[in-house]
Amino acid sequence: MTQQTRAPEGSLEDRALSGNERERSPLSALLIQPTGRRVRAFFDNHVVADSIEVKLVLEKDHLPVYYFPGQDVNMKVLEPSDKKTHCPLKGEASYWSISTGTRKAPEAAWSYPEPVAGAQELAGYVAFYWDRVDAWFEEDDQVYVHPRDPYSRVDVLQSSRHVRFEIAGETVAETDRPRLLFETGLPVRYYIPKLDVRMEFLDPSPTRTRCPYKGEASYWHVRAGGKVFDDLAWSYREPIPECPKIENLICFFNERVDTFVDGQKTETPRTHWSR
Repeated sequence: MTQQTRAPEGSLEDRALSGNERERSPLSALLIQPTGRRVRAFFDNHVVADSIEVKLVLEKDHLPVYYFPGQDVNMKVLEPSDKKTHCPLKGEASYWSISTGTRKAPEAAWSYPEPVAGAQELAGYVAFYWDRVDAWFEEDDQVYVHPRDPYSRVDVLQSSRHVRFEIAGETVAETDRPRLLFETGLPVRYYIPKLDVRMEFLDPSPTRTRCPYKGEASYWHVRAGGKVFDDLAWSYREPIPECPKIENLICFFNERVDTFVDGQKTETPRTHWSR
């Protein structure tokens, strides 16, 4: 059962049009580029959009968004809304609700009929709120949480550094064979083989999250020092094919534990997972 949509390395499904902490490389505040991929969106067993001419919009402090040419959108299931919003970088947006007769997603799609200078490419294009559509596909692979940002990298490197996690004075994991995950704009994550984790401290949690760069994560509560720390560790049992090196390894939120690397306590990162 999915308890939340937050992925441990930084993806928040419900923030598709609000700020996030990633920094990306383009110098401009707004970048519009073709993807070269076929992208499809489904709602209530209907294809609401299907295009090979999708534009990916990257906006500073926002998650990436797909924009579909109007001719590739199933306008039969869209109902105009009175809602209007204004974006200084793109102009005034008009909205539609998705309605199939059996289900409705209010104000789930929008477009910029008369984009401002710098965003003229978006004229005639339609975008959808990610979490108001049932499923998204790039080609024939399902994509979760948000479109992948081409300027965000995820690198996993094998290491012989000594890594130890301590919680409430208890060592819960210690290894000389970690795999280090480096993701653009986020703290280093240390993935530990299960044989090097004191699994007697860990209790499975029902929480599941999804990350567009890694897949679906399962969680554990950690018992240490007479306390229970909810959802403190996670693992990708079946990561997406692009990220196989972390399969079945365990990682801890280093925002909420004491992390020692080569005998030195590391600085605790401050993110929205800090407590």
